Amino acid sequence: MNLYGSHIKYMKIIHICMERIVPPMEWSDVRLFLAIAREGTLGAAARSLGLTQPTMGRRLKALETSIGHSLFQRTSDGFVLTDEGAVVMAHAERMEDEVTGMLRQLSGSQRELDGLLRVSCSDWFGVHVLSPLLAGFARQYPRVVVELLTDQRLLNLSRREADLVFRIQPFTEPDVVSRKLVDIDYGLYAPAGIAEPVYGDGEGVCLVTMDEAFSDMPDVAWLRETLPHARIAMRSNSRDVQAALCRGGVGLAVLPRPLGDGMDGLRRLVPPLPPPARTTWVGYHRDLRRLPRLRALLDLVVAEIGQIRAVKDGHRPIED
Repeated sequence: MNLYGSHIKYMKIIHICMERIVPPMEWSDVRLFLAIAREGTLGAAARSLGLTQPTMGRRLKALETSIGHSLFQRTSDGFVLTDEGAVVMAHAERMEDEVTGMLRQLSGSQRELDGLLRVSCSDWFGVHVLSPLLAGFARQYPRVVVELLTDQRLLNLSRREADLVFRIQPFTEPDVVSRKLVDIDYGLYAPAGIAEPVYGDGEGVCLVTMDEAFSDMPDVAWLRETLPHARIAMRSNSRDVQAALCRGGVGLAVLPRPLGDGMDGLRRLVPPLPPPARTTWVGYHRDLRRLPRLRALLDLVVAEIGQIRAVKDGHRPIED
């Protein structure tokens, strides 16, 4: 049986299973229900599915009418599952797992180097490390469309929120294949012409650092220890924004060296101990391990980063 025939067969099986659980629900109803349950508002759910808020409202009302139960309580803080909604939620997530698992396996069996590949990473890594490599990949494989998502969230590989993820936290999911990719050195930077501060003190020094949601990052703790009396002038969760603020004279900043060393107008300072390095990990769902376009991109990235030396050894490849 070809892939199309297998796809139709699986969709029929899933449709039968859904009818046994909640007879009127279609897969599109399940996706709509899950989006509202996860996002908490019609507006956010509509954006996640590419629909309008009035359309979401009409479809939810029709769904609740068709199954004869209210699935959500409407509160001032958003939509909250009712008891009936919680029952549907448990089944809906299992159906979602089956559908996405089927699609992963079908994708993993494709042999052609074409199609869509979703890649996720942090903003600065996407701009300064991956983008130059993706430009070469696009020239080599013009039929593969890479969708690069620069997102601070830990995207779910099982739900196909991304196919290939680069991040600084190890992967713990049992169905994810992962490896250490590279150790990235960080440095303390100042605008050109600014003198070294007094380390261990920092009185009179201004800092640009991570926002409070990322206050547990190693470089934030390092700054507190290295320049304990310095004043935080600005915060941002974007390393590129921090670099721009630093270059603009707002304050000193800890930056990944591939970013900081390559930016005109910044000077890397020489503290007694450098900021802690961070390891970048790469991971993908095991069902996609034979997907040619994923393997081609991963092989390219591993090979290129294995040869790259950012300015003055800004990142160091890790051997398997």
